[in-house]
Amino acid sequence: MGTGCNAGFTGELLKALSFAAEKHRNQRRKDPEASPYINHPIALADLLVNEGGVEDPVVLCAAVLHDTIEDTETTPEELGRVFGPAILGIVLEVTDDKSLEKSVRKQLQVEHAPHCSPGAKLVKLADKICNLRDILSSAPRGWSVERRLEYFDWAGRVVAGLRGSHAGLEAIFDGVYARRSELR
Repeated sequence: MGTGCNAGFTGELLKALSFAAEKHRNQRRKDPEASPYINHPIALADLLVNEGGVEDPVVLCAAVLHDTIEDTETTPEELGRVFGPAILGIVLEVTDDKSLEKSVRKQLQVEHAPHCSPGAKLVKLADKICNLRDILSSAPRGWSVERRLEYFDWAGRVVAGLRGSHAGLEAIFDGVYARRSELR
């Protein structure tokens, strides 16, 4: 993983990967291939390290764990007990409240983005980049061109609130967003 990697960091990241893999073990993505869900959090960590140069173990573990509270039976107490308050804090910042309607959740992401911690901004940027890449390469089953375009536009509004957090990741987002015309 590079020269900045040490045994403690590697162990914590592998623990997060193992935890996320177990929690997401029966979940599939909505793409036509129904790919294993765990591919998504792994893609975030890979993007952060290998394209963004991010080496902060807390951010990388949070990226791997970012959907565990939102999409599995994992509780904040469990995640905090296993990974500590720093990782839990970032995961909570990027977790949607599923009790709210989807339109409300999406609007809250736009409103909340500028107020996220630096680590949460990195995870959110990586999440939006990976999601746009997935929509371009293998969109969720049943998603019309209009729905894909709406997702791109919404992701752009979220990322507008994250600007200034990581120029490299923002440039990557802009490059993927520029491919929006390929959806037509």
